[in-house]
Amino acid sequence: MTEIPKSHPRYASLVLRERLVEGFRAGIVVPQGLIAHGRGEMFDYLLGERTTKEAREASRAGAALLLKAKRPVISVNGNVAALCPGEIVQLAKVARARLEVGLFHRSDIRVSKIESVLREHGAKEVLGFLPDAKIPGLDHARGLCSKEGIISADVVLIPLEDGDRAEALAKMGKKTIAIDLNPISRTSRSATVTIVDELTRAVPELIRNLEDLQGDPKAAKLALSKYDRDENLKRIRARMSVQ
Repeated sequence: MTEIPKSHPRYASLVLRERLVEGFRAGIVVPQGLIAHGRGEMFDYLLGERTTKEAREASRAGAALLLKAKRPVISVNGNVAALCPGEIVQLAKVARARLEVGLFHRSDIRVSKIESVLREHGAKEVLGFLPDAKIPGLDHARGLCSKEGIISADVVLIPLEDGDRAEALAKMGKKTIAIDLNPISRTSRSATVTIVDELTRAVPELIRNLEDLQGDPKAAKLALSKYDRDENLKRIRARMSVQ
């Protein structure tokens, strides 16, 4: 990784770029993933590169939904595996969720590499290498998934997801939690709970909320009842427009 001085005003952002470049060189990230990250950075600029009040409210609701789930699953793509593999594995443990590799640009080699990274960071089980089901309405390899994972899940966390899969999961009746910096994307508008925040800030925040709400069903119920996705996204858009 290129040496980046911590005094650099964009230190955190540059470190994430380096992680993605390393992920690309390792065959985990595809070139299209680099483009998608750059687009997300633009929205993060408009948020002041910080976790907003709205994101914290959505995170709390997302944590409550995960705690309520009977069969939660976390979908992992290349960018997620490159940016925060340890944190996503920790999140799965706290949420008692299964991990499943889900890719738009899929190859067996890439799935295997992502699985290896997750296992290196403590994952005991990773689904997705041998898909035995398909998400209805999605053609090509992007619809492939696992019966034990996404097909049987009641709640799916979809960080950095593409809009088609997000919409398809919603049509299947799945409750979904999106992490997406674009408040007007199809993913953001399709998810049950949308956390508009940068991934490496959002995942630790979710873990903190899960740990805080565990054993407190009243607080979890309140967090969900107070959350209004469309109103939350509207406030995020307004915040972005005045930066």
